[in-house]
Amino acid sequence: MKIERIDMHPHGGVAGDMFAAAMSDAFPEIATRVIDDINALQVQGLSGQCADAMSAGLRALRFDVTQNTDLKPPRTLAAVIDFLGDTRVSQSVADVAIGIYRLLAQAEADVHGKTIETIHFHEVSDWDSMVDIIAAAGFISRIDCAQWRLAPLPLGGGTVNTAHGDIPVPAPATLALLDGFDWIDDGVPGERVTPTGAAIMRYLQPDKTGGSSVPARLATTGQGCGTRELPGRANVFRISVYADEKGGSISDTVTRLAFEIDDMTGEELAAAMDQLRADDAVLDLTSIAMSGKKGRPVTGFRLLVVPESADQIMDKCFEWTTTLGIRHHTVQRRLLTRTGYITNAITVKATQRPSGAPTAKAESDDLAHATSLADRRRMAQQVEREVVETGKFD
Repeated sequence: MKIERIDMHPHGGVAGDMFAAAMSDAFPEIATRVIDDINALQVQGLSGQCADAMSAGLRALRFDVTQNTDLKPPRTLAAVIDFLGDTRVSQSVADVAIGIYRLLAQAEADVHGKTIETIHFHEVSDWDSMVDIIAAAGFISRIDCAQWRLAPLPLGGGTVNTAHGDIPVPAPATLALLDGFDWIDDGVPGERVTPTGAAIMRYLQPDKTGGSSVPARLATTGQGCGTRELPGRANVFRISVYADEKGGSISDTVTRLAFEIDDMTGEELAAAMDQLRADDAVLDLTSIAMSGKKGRPVTGFRLLVVPESADQIMDKCFEWTTTLGIRHHTVQRRLLTRTGYITNAITVKATQRPSGAPTAKAESDDLAHATSLADRRRMAQQVEREVVETGKFD
């Protein structure tokens, strides 16, 4: 299934367990691998599982965590990173989980006037929260979704008890994470959006719900419920998964930057390209050998960047190159959706052409341990053939 978008509707609210349950309901084939991710934490007595549940007459899944362990969970961002590095959790899942924890740490640091290095987690420092985050990361890392969209969040009301005493709802860290998001007051009090749920939503960077110019069909839905009973409504978080009707192609908008350099050395150009490529907002960077005025050799820079970060990347171009001007304009792209697989410790990106023919490509960096060109080609062909022959393209 080629996913064009996933719409999220926080009817009851947003929490880490509600997100994990809704995703498990919609993607049962991935849910089993997510349970493996939790087991890969290697904490005796810690587990996660889904069970059927009802909320105000609606069927849903509930994601439950069992934690029969005396082991203390990590309480700082550095401790989380070290802990995950010592487990068997795959790097792709760990990277997403650390990204979510990093957002939580920054929000807590801003609220308490500390730094991201010195802040200690409180409400999200238990194993329950870590399992929720690992489960969310397991789904996010395996789903190649072109667009996540989110309906307005329920405001809630009253207070919630924390390590710092009673604080108003939404909690300060939750508000810091969801600055710029849309909220509604549906009249139902209580904590409707938890810090963990807020961090997951911020990580996904969803658009507002609304119309889409890309034709799509509703492929599946999923509902996850929380543990509270809400007056007059179901406490559910619902997702709707839409598949692309164009044989796996998606459309998006990017900003194209262009400029030329004729007075930097080869070493300086390479350093500038490394700095730009290291930025997550740079989607693609190519250099072109050109001839400029007076026959001088010129290097052309061509970048595709995330539109919201275009100004930031242009500033970086000015800092790392000698250019005095940058041309920029918005362009539309049509892309084939891709799915990532890990085979024999090698990441393989697979897609399906409009004709229906599947193709796969091994990640170049994962072939670095090859002993020769022939060995490199053999390893690539083996894992690419294995992925194509699985037939996981529908």
